[in-house]
Amino acid sequence: MSTALERGAPIATGRTRLRLTRRGRVVFTSLAAFPLVAVALAVALNGGIAAAENSTVAHVASAFDYVTIKSGQSLWQLAETIAPTSDPREVIAEIVSLNQLPSDSVQPGQRLALPNDL
Repeated sequence: MSTALERGAPIATGRTRLRLTRRGRVVFTSLAAFPLVAVALAVALNGGIAAAENSTVAHVASAFDYVTIKSGQSLWQLAETIAPTSDPREVIAEIVSLNQLPSDSVQPGQRLALPNDL
């Protein structure tokens, strides 16, 4: 007598259902919740830093003296006026850096912050 395997008959395979134990459910739930907790933590921490930065920026910004550029006035003239004993090139560089100007040219009516250490 030959068996079903010897004759080439198909073998019936049953599908097994995936069963998760309580421990398996805890592991999968933890894996799914971890990214959500990490994002919430990052948002909470960055939100506090941003609020602290805004309060210090507002406090520091009010500590500057401001000047309005007059018609025909250049940064060189302004530097000589506000710091007559300093090198005008260094004063101009500080003003450009402080006000984040693209160049050293200014327009009449432009309001500039002045460095405190002059």
